[in-house]
Amino acid sequence: QVQLVESGGGLVQAGGSLRLSCAASGITISRYSMAWYRQAPGKQRELVARIGTVSTTIYANSVKGRFTISRDNAKNTVYLQMNSLQPEDTALYSCKAGIVEDFWGQGTQVTVSS
Repeated sequence: QVQLVESGGGLVQAGGSLRLSCAASGITISRYSMAWYRQAPGKQRELVARIGTVSTTIYANSVKGRFTISRDNAKNTVYLQMNSLQPEDTALYSCKAGIVEDFWGQGTQVTVSS
């Protein structure tokens, strides 16, 4: 049974930082492209960042220079370091493993106050 469990969300003031974690079980993440998505109320889910199996990364333009995705294959965990958070970053952040065959976590809420 595959499980992705996100943690690290919370309430933070604008300009602050959070580090999200996505711990996987039932799969070996080294074999998968891993990604973070977010969905704000009333908006479509969007890709925030993706890290490939050889650690190549892509970012949404809105988070470039502020967010960093990384992976620790030994811990079977993916991270999203978020700095200089802004109110528009408020959303439910979810972790995804894979592209064609994919698995999703339940998400962790990030709320940024102005």
